[in-house]
Amino acid sequence: MEIFNVKKIEYSGKDSRDLLSFKYYNPEEIILGKKMSEHLRFSVAFWHTFNADGTDMFGVGTMLRPWDKYTDPIDKAKKKIDALIEFTEKLGVEYFCFHDRDIAPEGRTLRETNRNLDIIVDYLKQRMKESNLKLLWGTANLFANPRFVHGAATSCNADVFAYAAAQVKKAIEITKELGGENYVFWGGREGYETLLNTDMELELDNLARFLSMAVDYAEKIGFKGQFLIEPKPMEPTKHQYDFDSAHVLAFLRKYGLERHFKLNIEANHATLAGHTFNHELRYARINGVLGSIDANQGDLFLGWDTDQFPTDMYSTTLAMYEILKNGGLTPGGINFDAKVRRASFELEDLFIAHIAGIDTFALGLKAAAKLIEEGIIDKFVEERYSSYKEGIGKKILEGKANFEELEEYIIDKEEITNKSGKQEYLETIVNQAIISIL
Repeated sequence: MEIFNVKKIEYSGKDSRDLLSFKYYNPEEIILGKKMSEHLRFSVAFWHTFNADGTDMFGVGTMLRPWDKYTDPIDKAKKKIDALIEFTEKLGVEYFCFHDRDIAPEGRTLRETNRNLDIIVDYLKQRMKESNLKLLWGTANLFANPRFVHGAATSCNADVFAYAAAQVKKAIEITKELGGENYVFWGGREGYETLLNTDMELELDNLARFLSMAVDYAEKIGFKGQFLIEPKPMEPTKHQYDFDSAHVLAFLRKYGLERHFKLNIEANHATLAGHTFNHELRYARINGVLGSIDANQGDLFLGWDTDQFPTDMYSTTLAMYEILKNGGLTPGGINFDAKVRRASFELEDLFIAHIAGIDTFALGLKAAAKLIEEGIIDKFVEERYSSYKEGIGKKILEGKANFEELEEYIIDKEEITNKSGKQEYLETIVNQAIISIL
């Protein structure tokens, strides 16, 4: 019996007014030599799509979900997996992501919880065999349970560290069992509220020890997936150690872990860090650690992680520009870490929201491809730094200049001539690329 009274979502073109169809996402369309579906490895987030009930700090849940009528936790978990399979097949999305606690209920002990996980993973594995669904990445929820009040790998309590290690061990095992292509570490509570009660050095050292153990265990069991770290600056803690791309990379380099990890960049987390999405993507790309993305957007008027579906075409164009320059994201992808608004409580809204996000990234892909093909921005940037191609600039880049030589070169120059950066012109070029697709 079908859970969703919705037809399979098809591409109908930009002039269509059918809410339940793609306007810009045509999976077979060739963009820069690859199918659109190969560029855009979309993924559904299990937690927001099937677990979120619309609860906020001022009110109870509003979502109308047929699986909520099941009182037995295992039956309910299986019904949500049935919903996942049907939803992704009708949406035409090949991937999904999950936390361990998203898919199976916790027991009184970790042993009992792992038994629950084994039951659900067996069921999920069978359902995945019956469909084309694949696992983009798995992860462990090390933030929801009260035991993680002081953090997980950075907790002041060694028992909590041990629990978190055992939980991640199991999460890596089930990710491998389900064919996961990546595994994500998100330090939801790896940080502090005040330094007055915090040994920051010990906590950071312990976090490095924890990640090193994970690397060792993955090698031991033959897990070949990519390890990813997801930066976020705050919320729920005042300061989280994985603040942004630069913080994470500095941490990895300090502890000699950089070859084992890449980054999973989220748009809304970039906003909270005071950056643009494309800034975080650019920083990760030029340092060779751009691995995957969480696709969403935040509300600039609200100081928390609102996880809205991405509808900002300008943002997705600049994001896809960086992703194309990166040579794509494989084995990473574009995971919709986004939830429908509290007032969008009908099942149909889940499809409408994902369609909007998929179309916005498809449009961004096409516009970004146009920018790359035209080469206007690349040529402008190249020309802007042309003084480093010859003369004293070339010597600087080649490491052949020193302070004495530079002083001698510049000391009698009466005038230095700069050229305009033409920001407004370049922003217009981006606008024109987007408008040409609309």
